[in-house]
Amino acid sequence: MGRNVLESSLLGAGFSIIFQILCRILTFGINAYIVRNVGREVLGIMNVRLLLLESTLLFLSREAINRAALSANSQQRDKCSWAQLINQMWLTVPICAALCAPCLYIWLHWLSAVDAPFSAQYEFACYAVALSCVLELVAESTVFVAQVFCFVKLKIVVNTLHILVRSAIFLWIVIDDRSAAISAFAIAQLASATTIVLGQFGFFLFYIKSFNEFKLHQQQVRKSKAAHVLNSWQRSLFDHMEDFPFTKLSQLLPGVLSSSNGGALFNRELQTLTLSFVKQGVLKQILTEGEKYVMSVSPVLSFGEQATYDVVNNLGSMAARFIFRPIEDSAYFYFTQTIARDTRLAKQPPERVRQASSVLNNLLLGVSSIGLLVFTFGQNYSHTLLLLYGGEDFVAGGLPQRLLQWHCLAIYLLSVNGISEGYMFATNTSRDIDKYNYLMAIFSISFLILSYILTGIFGPVGFIFANCINMLGRILYSTSYIWHQYQPLGLNPLQGLWPGKLFGGTLLLAGLICYMYRDAVFGTHMGVGLAAGILCLLAWALAHRELMHLAWKYGRRIKIE
Repeated sequence: MGRNVLESSLLGAGFSIIFQILCRILTFGINAYIVRNVGREVLGIMNVRLLLLESTLLFLSREAINRAALSANSQQRDKCSWAQLINQMWLTVPICAALCAPCLYIWLHWLSAVDAPFSAQYEFACYAVALSCVLELVAESTVFVAQVFCFVKLKIVVNTLHILVRSAIFLWIVIDDRSAAISAFAIAQLASATTIVLGQFGFFLFYIKSFNEFKLHQQQVRKSKAAHVLNSWQRSLFDHMEDFPFTKLSQLLPGVLSSSNGGALFNRELQTLTLSFVKQGVLKQILTEGEKYVMSVSPVLSFGEQATYDVVNNLGSMAARFIFRPIEDSAYFYFTQTIARDTRLAKQPPERVRQASSVLNNLLLGVSSIGLLVFTFGQNYSHTLLLLYGGEDFVAGGLPQRLLQWHCLAIYLLSVNGISEGYMFATNTSRDIDKYNYLMAIFSISFLILSYILTGIFGPVGFIFANCINMLGRILYSTSYIWHQYQPLGLNPLQGLWPGKLFGGTLLLAGLICYMYRDAVFGTHMGVGLAAGILCLLAWALAHRELMHLAWKYGRRIKIE
């Protein structure tokens, strides 16, 4: 492809971070309104039980297929045609529809029952969430094409509309009738899924039509032997798109685009890789949402306690959702396009390998530094944040504060695990992925057992302890893989895990100062934290001047282009 994958990945990560911040501010505002005006139990039903259903269906339906298709697109274009990729992406719809039946039965009959006043709304919401998942996956082929061809702005616009529509409809119903909050949640989910489908297909209807007109105009220009200059609008849409394979919107539907591989509907190697990711995906979903599964299956916590844990978890995961997840997604895309899975690094282009090592080093340095910042300041400002968010009643008893303080440790481990494990998944062979699946099974089972045991001993904090132990084991495995892969070449991207003496010493000093002033009046408490935070950022920038210069260089190039 003529597109610059690294710059597109950086641009995508930047836009995604901004989008995540905006939409999460809106979501946190809605959750705060529910906590103060509707009740924690309703929030627990929506944010734990119903969103867990959505997460389960979408993750199991598309995660493996999407990851395998991205890898096949970069490494197997001579073996896997666009027709086969589109057909593969459309498999997400029937898979999701098939998963709906067992999942709905479990959510309605096996999991702990909701209270009688909410039972009718809960049943309706379960069916609505399942239908919204199937509907959202109808647009999966267009989402995949947009990702491959680096339509970053499309993703941001559609996701923004998706969040705005969901939030607006939910608030419109709830403000009028607080007792209908769960039904409002269900209706908002259906509306937002419809927005995604209409937005994606609407864009490609416009784009393909305009692209066909552009190509026709180019042919006419060539015949007349006249010079053709792209205007800024045409350049933003069609520059470096010579390999765009679609001429009709219907070609994004299954079985329409003709295959160049003997007419086969699906690619066997792609299916093999997908199956490897399926095994891995089930285990990863358990690890990602394990505490919610434990909460839902066993009566460890009431819905009110689940809501408290979820609120604290969401607040504690702001860094993960705002920054880490967009970076991980863009990094995974970059590494799949840069490093071949089935070839040793020594036999791949040296320039690509050095660039990948440098990018991995800088990514680990960046996310681990953010994790250390969150851990340092989270110990002294957890109570303040929770007080502002939920009020005096919410922080009474001290449980939310303890949850958030320990969650800050999990954030640091999460930051390192996301990048190191993401790199490993992006560069592993199918055989290596299968081997790791067995280890993931051990991680998953041990995590569930630890969650149940530690929760019985420490209460909700036990979930965080179990998660930290689990992530530490996964980090050790993925970093060992990276070290053994690059060690023969004399490269060590794991150096990024060491933030440096200057930054580390400044963090320690800042933590001690903030601890000394944590019981001061609000203005002094916040002022000391702000000054300490600025000091830490200046120390980091001073210690990593070369990385700052590189970020400035790429930032200017992206802005200009």
